[in-house]
Formats: sequence, C-alpha cells, structure tokens
Amino acid sequence: MTFHDDTPQWLAWAREIQALSQTGLAHATGHYDLQRYTRLLELAAEITVSHTSLSLPDLAENFRFQPGYATPKVDVRGAVIREGKILLVKEKADGCWCMPGGWADVGDLPSAMVVREVREESGFDVVPRKVIGVFDANRTGRPLEFFHAFKIVFLCGLLGGTATASDETTAVEFFSFEALPPLSTNRTNERHLAEIRHHLADPLRPAFFD
Repeated sequence: MTFHDDTPQWLAWAREIQALSQTGLAHATGHYDLQRYTRLLELAAEITVSHTSLSLPDLAENFRFQPGYATPKVDVRGAVIREGKILLVKEKADGCWCMPGGWADVGDLPSAMVVREVREESGFDVVPRKVIGVFDANRTGRPLEFFHAFKIVFLCGLLGGTATASDETTAVEFFSFEALPPLSTNRTNERHLAEIRHHLADPLRPAFFD
C-alpha cells in the first residue's frame, strides 16, 4: 500500500523527539533522567518554533501538559449521503469545507462521537452504518497539527434534521462529488472522498486502512 507523505523532515524529527521525551518522563524516576527527558522536550519545541510562528513558551508548556505514554489522537468524520450528494460543512477556522466531525472525547464510543459531531456541526441526525476507513491523518497533505493523528471515517445514514450551522461552522450544504467546494484538506481531502465513492459503488467493500 502506498501513500503520499508530505511531512517535512524537521517536523517528523520534532514529533519523534517529543513522543520519546513524553514517554520517558512518564516512566523516569531518577533526577538525571528527568532532566534529560525535559531537555529533549525543550529541543522538540525549539525545532518546531524555528520553522513556524509559534511561541516557544506556549509550545513548551503544551508539550509538558501531554501526560503518559505518547499515542496518536483520533479524529472522527461522518460521510452523509443524500441523493448522491455528500454533506459538507464550512469551517469557521479556515473558510473551507469538510465532512462534519472532530476530535474524539475520552469515554465516548467512536460511533456515538460521530453522531454527536454531525448533529452539532450540521444540524442533521444520523446513524453510523459502516467504517469507510482508518487513515493516518498526518500522511496526506498538511498534518492536522503537531501531534500525530488517526482519522476514522464512518458512512452514516441520514435520519432527519435541518441544516444548521454551529459555533465552528458557518454553512451546511450537500455537494455533488463532481462539483466540490474548496476543501479543508486537514479535515477532508480527495483521498477520503475517493474511498467513500468506492464504498458507495460497492457496498461489500471492506474498510480501508493505512
């Protein structure tokens, strides 16, 4: 299986250093080990800041607040189809469009999270039917953010509701796959949409995974 990896080398290094130091700090007991892992955390922040406009104190503090063993974050997205068109929401953050969804919350079932996210961002009630795929979110286009993330895309059945924007979205519409608006590619990109179309054409297609 092949995929495009557009992650800059400096970011890949900084991520790995941050993850190793976070995990080291979670298990270190000696004073010198704590010092070394803390310095590695600072180096990861310094590398990142040198290539971005982020604040070093803020980023370093963010890294220190990541507890325990370093693991990827999880993003869920709902693929909702009506009359051959896909539901997209316009993100207030960048003015572009994506499938409704967001970061997973601790304690919720993945299927329950996508139902809630779709309702909150679009106003529609849905039921998850199947998993379209599990994607490595940092290996297509620009990374979601510094931290590594996986994206789970669910094919959802439409139950009802009315198109309603939210605090995070400014518009809600169904689009033809042949006439898509500018995409918020960190959230939804052509790779995800192509896989959705494969599943619509073949209901027995197994879930995709990286």
